[in-house]
Amino acid sequence: MEFALTGIILVVFLAVVAWSLVWKGIALWKCGRNNQLGWFVSILIINTLGILEIIYLLWFQRKQPEETKK
Repeated sequence: MEFALTGIILVVFLAVVAWSLVWKGIALWKCGRNNQLGWFVSILIINTLGILEIIYLLWFQRKQPEETKK
């Protein structure tokens, strides 16, 4: 029983790490491309399990003009 619980905890931990790394990577990429140093440093240092990264991506990243999107 103890081994099964440890396995479940490990799987959940790895899933949380993967979730956080994906969102952090996307947000850091967007911050760097938009020259938003404050957001970049905040996202790099503060670990919020993807919450801060999602907030940035949804509401605070600079929008590109329609002409430059491809």
